[in-house]
This record gives sequence, structure tokens and C-alpha cells, in this order.
Amino acid sequence: MNSSPGGLHRRHFLRGSAVAALAILGSGALAACTSAVNQQRGGDDNAQPVRGGTLKYGVLVDLVPANLLTNTGTTPYVIGLVFESLVRYPHDKLEPQPLLAKSWTLAPDGKSVTLDLRDDVKFHSGRPFTSKDVEFSLRTYADPKWSAQLKSTAAAVTGFDTSDPHRITLTLAHPLSNLFDLLDTVPILDSESIDQLATGDKIIGTGPFRFVQRIPNQQLVFEKNTAYWVPDRPYLDRVEFTVIADNQAQLNALKTGQIHLADGITYRDNENLAKTDGFRVITFEGAELQVYVGANVADPALADVRVRQAIAYALDRERIIKEVFRGAGYPLNLPWPKNSPAFDDSRNSRYTRDVAKAKQILAQLPKPPKLPLTYNTAYPVFEATAQIVQANLAEIGIEVELAPTENATFIKQLIGAQFPGLWITDHSWAQFVPSTLTVSAYPFNARKNASRYESPDYVSAADAAWQLPRATGPDATRAYQALSDQLLDSLFLIEIGVHYPQDSASRKLHGFDWTKRREHVFTQAFLA
Repeated sequence: MNSSPGGLHRRHFLRGSAVAALAILGSGALAACTSAVNQQRGGDDNAQPVRGGTLKYGVLVDLVPANLLTNTGTTPYVIGLVFESLVRYPHDKLEPQPLLAKSWTLAPDGKSVTLDLRDDVKFHSGRPFTSKDVEFSLRTYADPKWSAQLKSTAAAVTGFDTSDPHRITLTLAHPLSNLFDLLDTVPILDSESIDQLATGDKIIGTGPFRFVQRIPNQQLVFEKNTAYWVPDRPYLDRVEFTVIADNQAQLNALKTGQIHLADGITYRDNENLAKTDGFRVITFEGAELQVYVGANVADPALADVRVRQAIAYALDRERIIKEVFRGAGYPLNLPWPKNSPAFDDSRNSRYTRDVAKAKQILAQLPKPPKLPLTYNTAYPVFEATAQIVQANLAEIGIEVELAPTENATFIKQLIGAQFPGLWITDHSWAQFVPSTLTVSAYPFNARKNASRYESPDYVSAADAAWQLPRATGPDATRAYQALSDQLLDSLFLIEIGVHYPQDSASRKLHGFDWTKRREHVFTQAFLA
């Protein structure tokens, strides 16, 4: 996630975090930008790999260790450094590539899969990776205490044949159209240190970097895994995350050379940064996020779908994408990005902005009371979006009161379905197989979602898409159309549009990559 553009800086500067960041980075953070820009000109796109060095990354929020199996906050960055999954999707397609699994065979009936595993992989503790670790990781991921988004899909794995340490056969309760989403997502976990994972005392995986230290709300430190199974990788010796909870402070730290990478610089500042020598903007294509307005349908004021329809007609999606995200995205009525097998352009025009129609709908109903509109203060794009939504709804006679909420509380409310009234955030998972969204993501899960929306028809449509043996083809297309119609008719979530996450980087950084969940991959990264 990124900070808001258009000069809409955070109103609460979070001085404590900023001071802590300066203490870690050193007094050089106050150096003049002119000399720093000259220092940043050290690399170009044709640079040859250089071994060694410490990559310094400014992040808006600290890791919440209990959320390590979710896709929230800083979690994807840590997962990408420390852990690995069995397969990995490329950015632009849903075609799994080998990672810890070398190859696989899916049964013709879609009810089992056999995976051949690498035999040269060790955990950071030195223990060899085996098929029993796959079983342990899938069972742990399915445990509700971890609040993992794909836990229902993991729970559909009902049998594990681990008789061969380097091969595993998974038996499934039914075909899973999103089976490889699961295998791409679940990190292979260390059973010997699992009790210390949730506290953040030990974070042990098989990935290119090992966890060294965490200073809460200040810093995370990772060092090169010298026993990594990819020969001569990684190049970097060390990666340090520094929590810099203000977007302007991150920009200053990047310009003064104190960090090489930043996750919270505003879209507007990124526009300027991309034109500046020594810097680049990394756009996470294939890892799209969708910004939306959520509605607690258990609230009497929002229980009537006609109120939610009026809200959908009132939203100025074009303005939000243009002003808040500086055009780095596009408006939508449905969650599916353009590269999704569920994308349907004809269904994305139902709720184009129509203030007159919104007013006409509300004229038939009692006037709604003032509604709270909650947003996460850690990411100022949501404040900017909330202000536009507040103005849009005022035009049609719905008064909302903005309710800024700090990150940890906001995530707790999202997972626990505790929002009153309306809220604004973004969601992931629509860039995967479409069934993953509606059986997994907190806002969309057909059986339990943040809106408290319940519908047997929605559950049926979600299950029908989920239990297909294939994620594409005529049957899948029909299933996704039925899902889309359920979402458009119920409107428990009101989509605004896709936005592309961005990081800001020094041109000294090369070889940086990412996954579809924005897990940061530094295996090939180097500083030059």
C-alpha cells in the first residue's frame, strides 16, 4: 500500500516513529538532497551483479507477527525474504512454476496431486526440508487461529502421503480450481520453532535471507542465508527494514541516501521521482489491489440494498483513480482486474456515476442517519479516498463522519467483522483464480465476511466456482459470471477500482522482483 498523493500529507505525523527512524538511520538523514542525488547515480539498468552490501528499506508499518500467515501490512515483504512456497506464479499469468516442488501430477478427476520436492533444501536452522514439512505447513495454515485467508482451501486437503521424504501426495475433499493458488501462497514453515513464530521471536524458513532481529515499531534485520539452495545467491549480505511511518519522511530518507527502497511515498511524489536522475518507481504489475467501500449490512441503515445501490451510483470512481492514485489504475464495478479470467467489461458499467439516479433511489426510502466511514491511517491514500467519498455521499443526502483508525485496530476490525457503518480500504486476491477471492478474502468470504453478509445463493455460487477441476474454460466462465452477478446484486462491497501498488527506489538497486501477493524477492537483488 502507498501514501496519498496530491499534497494530502498525513495529519498525524507520528513523531515517535519518525524520531526512531532518524536514530536508526543516523544524523546523515538530514543531509542536503543535492549531494545525495549525485550519490544515487551509482547504477544503471545494465549493471553487473555486485556481491555484498546492505539494502535499507523504509516501511510504513511494523510487522505484526501474529499476522504472518495473512496478506496484510509488512507481512508480504517478510515472507518473500524468509520463506518459500511449493510453486510460484509469474506476474502476468496463472501458470505455476517450480520452486520447492520440482514437478507435479494432478489426477484426472482433480481429487489428488503428487508433488516431487527438492532434496537440496534446508531450513535456516540447518534441518533438511522434507514432505512432512509440507504436511505441517498446510495443516498449520488451515488452523483458524492464524486467520490465513486461504484456510478453507487448505482444509480441503484431507490426506497426506509423506512416505517418501521428497514426494508428497495430497488428497482433496473435492476438485479445487484454486489448488495452485494455495500451493503458491502457503509458506513452508518450521515445525520446531512454530510456537515462537507468532511472537516474532523466531522466524525460520528456507528462503534466501534469515531473520536476525526485530526492534518493535523500529526495525527488522535479515542476513544472507549462506546455505541457500540456489547457487551463489543471494548477492546481498543484509536487508534492514526501518519503520518510517510518514510518507514525507520516507521521501526525504530516500533522497538523502539513507534508504534504497521505500513503500510509502505518495503517488504524486512518485510522479516527480520517476523524472529525477538516480531514482525509479517500481509498479507492482500483476499484484493489483482494489480499493472499495465496505458496508456492514447488519447496520439497519445499510440493510436495504437500495441504500447501497445509491452509494454505488454516487461514487466518482474516475476522480478517485485520477487524483488519489494519479491514474495508476482504472475504475471498476467488480473486483476482477483486466487480466483475470473473470473480467467482463459489460458487467463493469452497471454503476457508473449517476447522482440523479442515486437521489431518486433514496427519495423512496427513509433518510439514513449519519454513518461512520472508517479508514486506516497508516496509508494516507485512504484518507484522500474517504474525503472524496464523503463529498460524493453528501451530494445525494447521505452524511458520513470520517473515523480514522490506526493500523492494528483496523486489521482487527477487518478480520473480526467489527466495522460499524462504512469503511474504506483495498483488497487483494482478485489477481488469482477468481474462486480464491470468494472463499478466502476477509471482505468477500461467502461464509464469513467483514460485511456480515449472508446468502445461500452467494455461498452456492462461490462453491460452484471453487469446486471446478479447472480454473478456465466454458464452465469456469459461466461460474464466474454467476459470481459477478451475485456481487453486483448484493453490493455488500462497492468497488471503486484497481490501483497498482508502487515502491520507490534508488537506481543503485537492481534485480528486485515480487510475487502476485507483493512478496518482495531479493534473491537476485544487488546494489551497484
